[in-house]
Amino acid sequence: MGRLDELDLSHKLTKRQENERLAAASNRLAQIRLAIGGKFPGHPDIGPGMLVLFEGWDASGKGGAIKRLVAPMDPRHVRVKGYAAPTADEKRHHFLHRFAPAVPGLGGFAVLDRTWYGRVLVERVEGFATEEQWRRAYAEICSYERMLRGEGVLVLKFWMHVSDEEQERRFRKRDADPLKTWKLTDEDWRNRARRADYVEAVEDMLRETDAPQAPWVLVEADDKRYARVKVVESVIAHLEAGCAELGFALPDPL
Repeated sequence: MGRLDELDLSHKLTKRQENERLAAASNRLAQIRLAIGGKFPGHPDIGPGMLVLFEGWDASGKGGAIKRLVAPMDPRHVRVKGYAAPTADEKRHHFLHRFAPAVPGLGGFAVLDRTWYGRVLVERVEGFATEEQWRRAYAEICSYERMLRGEGVLVLKFWMHVSDEEQERRFRKRDADPLKTWKLTDEDWRNRARRADYVEAVEDMLRETDAPQAPWVLVEADDKRYARVKVVESVIAHLEAGCAELGFALPDPL
């Protein structure tokens, strides 16, 4: 697992390259999704579940990447759930509690936009969790993800990384677009001023919670086309490796 400042953010794809790679990847992903769900011809058994977690900077392209990831799948066969700040009632429970209903079972597929890692990111940086709480959360999260993997749910985590300059460019572009200004808040601008604090929190998070049963994938997201392709291809690779490890046979690529 490398550091954020070691990522090469110059990676780019042309529109044609993106379309060609997404077309091939989407076809394979749809095939695997049907297979683990027990719906592919000749593969009636249910396979592992798949849980994909997305974290990243504001305006890093999480939404666009999720859109391309789930596009090949029937909407009935995938769950996408986004999370904002916990409600007053949710704060009465352990921080992992509110995420449980979205976690897939065997043969299921779910994508979470913002996750339990908020405990060691925004809640840490903004002081919404005590130091004792967020430090304890690393082990709690690792234990939870290890439990999921033990129950047959594959877990893959993405950190969408953009440079400070690219983030500001996207903020200003959103601010000028009436159809996208709703995505931009005063809090987003304020968080930019604390980027150094967030970088420290992200680095700690990656170091403490990257594990074979639930690895992090760092996505160089200054170029949205490159980022989208890397996300979809990474999910396929994780599914294929996980199914092989569990002894669940997947169909050959069409």
